[in-house]
Amino acid sequence: MVVRTRLRAILTPLLLYAVSGAMSAYFIQTAIHGERGLKAKDEYKIQIAELRADLDRLKAERAGWLHRVTLMHSDTVDRDLASEEIRLKLGYVDPRDLVIFTDANRKR
Repeated sequence: MVVRTRLRAILTPLLLYAVSGAMSAYFIQTAIHGERGLKAKDEYKIQIAELRADLDRLKAERAGWLHRVTLMHSDTVDRDLASEEIRLKLGYVDPRDLVIFTDANRKR
């Protein structure tokens, strides 16, 4: 009887410390490596910075396109812009232009 009570008196606190230590380790590990942990927060900050840079680039591209569209929609169309668009889209070449044909596949 004495051995059992002494063994129980030693093992009960030891078991409680082991269980509480395991639970603490689990929560600490989840706080660092979990879905909303510290490492995930750093990864989200990097992803946010990349997406903001991409958004800024797209906004600048959109502003350029809006500028070109306003030039085409105004009362007087910009002749240079219209000429450039005609040459690119239709393959138009002015008779006064000098055209030089190059082999695009040739290695330099």
